[in-house]
Amino acid sequence: MNAFAKFVSLLAKDTKAMPAIIQQIFQQFAQTTMLEWIGTITGFLCVYLAAKQHILNWPISVISVLTYAYIFYHSKLYGDAVLQLYFLSTAIYGWYYWSKKIREDDKPIVSFTNHEMLFTLIIIVILTVLLGTFLQKMTDSDVPYADGFCTAVSFVAQFLMTRKVLQNWLLWIFVDICYIPLYFHKGLLLTAILYFAFAIIAWMGYKDWRVTYRTFIL
Repeated sequence: MNAFAKFVSLLAKDTKAMPAIIQQIFQQFAQTTMLEWIGTITGFLCVYLAAKQHILNWPISVISVLTYAYIFYHSKLYGDAVLQLYFLSTAIYGWYYWSKKIREDDKPIVSFTNHEMLFTLIIIVILTVLLGTFLQKMTDSDVPYADGFCTAVSFVAQFLMTRKVLQNWLLWIFVDICYIPLYFHKGLLLTAILYFAFAIIAWMGYKDWRVTYRTFIL
């Protein structure tokens, strides 16, 4: 256990007067593994760099997704574990796609129409039903449909990010907020806090990308 974890552990033992929820938070911090710290730090960096349209977000995301694939599998979040493998493939694709020389008549960021967003939402609903049903019948997950829903939204949002679709950030804001109680339920407090930060970064990313998009259409 590292020094920070020992410090938190000592605080947790001296919090009898605190509400149970506060005690639980301290205890979860004390139990945070080094692997989760690595996943948290690299995850924060790759999302921040993606919001800034920096290509280094993709190689850093490779480290993050491999770390979280292991963490989620052992937390019985099977949908999220498989999602990390998908993220791995999109990281490689995104790295390639963002590296391509953009033609002068191409816009680096595109925006979906209302019709395209409706189609996107229909895909998310279908994926949620399929994933949730599979997780419920084929695994011992205690949150099959919550896991399936968050996985479906993330699956679509990640693809839209690789194609530089502006609305990917709106999907990320929404699903990051949904992930917070799910990870807290699973005892992954540090990851829950990370996803709160992700939601803030996603909002910043949306605003930055929107400014860039409007610059190209004017």
